[in-house]
Amino acid sequence: MDSHAFLQNLAVVLCVAAVATVVFQRLRQPVVFGYLLAGMIIGPHISIPLVADPQTVRALSELGVILLMFSLGLEFSIRKLVQVSQKAGAVALFECTIMVSVGYLVGQMLGFTRMESIFTGAITGISSTTIIVKAFQEQKVRGRVTELVFGILIIEDLIAIFLLTILTTVSRSGALSPTEILLTAMRLAMFLTALIGFGILTVPRAIRAVQKLGQPETTLVASIGICFAAALLAQSFGYSVALGAFISVGMMIDPVALTEHWRAVLALTLAVIIGKVLAVTTGAFLAGHGRRTAMKAGMSLAQIGEFSFIIASVGVASGVVRGWLYPVAIAVSAITTLTTPLLIKLSNRAAASIDHWLPEPIQTVTALYGSWIERVRNAPRAPTERSATNRIIRIILLDAALITAVVIGVDIEIDRLSVIVGNMTGMAPERVRFMVVLIAGLITVPLGYGLITSAKALGNHLARRAFAEAKKGKVDPADAPRRALVILVQLAVVLAVGIPVVAITQPFLPPHQGAFVLALLTLLLLAALWRNAANLQGHARAGAQIIASALAHQMASTDGASDETTLLEDVNAVLPGLGEPVAIRVVPQSIAVGKSLTQLNLRGATGATVLAIRRGTTQIPTPLGREVIQANDVVAVAGARAVARAIFAPDLARIRDDMEGAEIQSELEALNDALLVDQKRTPRSFLP
Repeated sequence: MDSHAFLQNLAVVLCVAAVATVVFQRLRQPVVFGYLLAGMIIGPHISIPLVADPQTVRALSELGVILLMFSLGLEFSIRKLVQVSQKAGAVALFECTIMVSVGYLVGQMLGFTRMESIFTGAITGISSTTIIVKAFQEQKVRGRVTELVFGILIIEDLIAIFLLTILTTVSRSGALSPTEILLTAMRLAMFLTALIGFGILTVPRAIRAVQKLGQPETTLVASIGICFAAALLAQSFGYSVALGAFISVGMMIDPVALTEHWRAVLALTLAVIIGKVLAVTTGAFLAGHGRRTAMKAGMSLAQIGEFSFIIASVGVASGVVRGWLYPVAIAVSAITTLTTPLLIKLSNRAAASIDHWLPEPIQTVTALYGSWIERVRNAPRAPTERSATNRIIRIILLDAALITAVVIGVDIEIDRLSVIVGNMTGMAPERVRFMVVLIAGLITVPLGYGLITSAKALGNHLARRAFAEAKKGKVDPADAPRRALVILVQLAVVLAVGIPVVAITQPFLPPHQGAFVLALLTLLLLAALWRNAANLQGHARAGAQIIASALAHQMASTDGASDETTLLEDVNAVLPGLGEPVAIRVVPQSIAVGKSLTQLNLRGATGATVLAIRRGTTQIPTPLGREVIQANDVVAVAGARAVARAIFAPDLARIRDDMEGAEIQSELEALNDALLVDQKRTPRSFLP
């Protein structure tokens, strides 16, 4: 192609993209859609006389992706990765493995090939950073939910890079080989380690030397040179560095293909929205982030975006995925991008409403679980205790790895073993296959049992950090919350370990077999949790009675909520696990004055729970939802203490830092949203 043709294509691409993005900005829609529309306009599938050369656009797109990844890398640091992985790493891994599994199963149900189902799972697994950042900016979302969501996105980006590397290898061979995947992962880890180590030692020194020259353009040229040199190095090692961008993506959108495969678009859209909301919410809650924060994070991440396009393009370009899957992925992304701002806007009300349809015993568990995990995190740990925790975790991971190895190994070697054993024993191949599968099942049963018992041991270990152990021969006052915490830890471990195992092994098992076993274990643990939740409910009611009595003595000569000494420490000692309740005297200017507990819906909107009220000489343990808050009431509140003070005694609220201030403001906005909703519900106990 001559230089004039290249210039013409460049002008067409940039001019159409500029006009499209301006229009979408005016319409307050994501700019990504403008790029997609520009690609459709200059593409071959729509009859508009502005067709650009696909090869030229693809080359420009590859350069654009390299620069995009470079700009993202400038905002990334190893220290940041370590920080976010502690709070969001497990949630991101939990969510991605669930979504990969869901995408694979949906593909199988729609009649996709196994390779197409694998790519579909990867496509549905990664959320869009650009879309979420834009939505958060427009809706001014702040507080801990932003920290959690952005932490999940950072980990998801790393998972996406790993998936891209694995799928690129798989697409080249056209087959799914565990050995090849393992070797690819090891090569990628070695390459990244060497590249990062070399970069840390050389690049900062080189850039500092260039900056000493005092020429900004020289610094820019040197930076871009390093960017493309690293990309070329990655390409020389066989890793994809630029697999397309949004305008070239738009060129491949064929509207006819979308109409032919609308069922796939609908099924995958529902899978992404429902699956991500449930996966992130469940994972974040089990990680101790609180019900409202978990729900808001789940509804914020319910979309797919740029990495999904790149993953789809890898499959289409290699020929292992049919071409129609690409526009299907784009359509799903477009729909979920449109729904994301609405879901974020509705997340406060959804979190507030979920409290009303949960069974009452489960409400108690979810209201207190976050405070238990916080106690576990804040409890001091001796070196021996840390080593004991790590030993249990290593055993759990070893059991999971052995189960995975047995399942994959049997699937790969069963044909060869059938022939060898059949020749040695004279048995029919079908019978040999049955015996091999039976032996493999007998091997995995004790491994699975060991995993569950190790999860219980981990739960007991963490419960000892959250609650003091009972003395020998004495009644354990923390028995109910201790049992609930152990079961929830077991549930978290089974899901966190079982879902990746199912995701990895499901291509090697009969359809839905691994998912069925995991679902059965989950149901058994949920049944155990339900039985224990009733005991915990009685524990909470007894605590409310004691708190009401404590208020009569403790608050008679105090001003309500002057400082942290108002914590009802004696109640925690007698009946631990109630979320460290704090006593607050309601000031006349509080927004809660004159409103019933049902109208406030504090637990649903903010995570705070009113355990008891003292009004003059009257004690009100376990207040009903119809109870109206009055000025000078003394309320015992568990959970979200800073927010509770901001609601009941705003003049005494103290904000430690900007993050807490943003969180309190976010909680108050959630409460305001809840107050705007018509609260016509049957009065019942505010404490479940």
